[in-house]
Amino acid sequence: HVIFYALSPSEFNRVSSLDSAKEMWDRLMVTYEGTNQVKDTKINRLVHDYELFTMLNENISSMYARFNDIINSLKAIEEEKDLSTLPLEDLLGSLMAHELRMSDQAKNEPKKKTIALKVSKDEESDEDKD
Repeated sequence: HVIFYALSPSEFNRVSSLDSAKEMWDRLMVTYEGTNQVKDTKINRLVHDYELFTMLNENISSMYARFNDIINSLKAIEEEKDLSTLPLEDLLGSLMAHELRMSDQAKNEPKKKTIALKVSKDEESDEDKD
């Protein structure tokens, strides 16, 4: 009954014929989040958007906001995984992918270089000659 009262009329019509709350919840999840195939497609599209990201005819703030939307969407999809039903192999794969990302990030951080300049003092500088 709690689910019924929380739904809009159109959502209620989607689940009213189902027998259990679990079936209703599953139907609503598929309706709004999609199946695993849909999630994979979303991930592939977001990764593609990330890889081909370029600045359009926009200001820096708009470009930054658009880039953050892509990154946040990718993180949200990745964090959605249900660890109670996630197979051990998938969990291992996710952890390995995270480890690789962290390694790549460490490699891409700018390295500090120290530059020493040798100063020599001439008898006459260029300014003195003019």
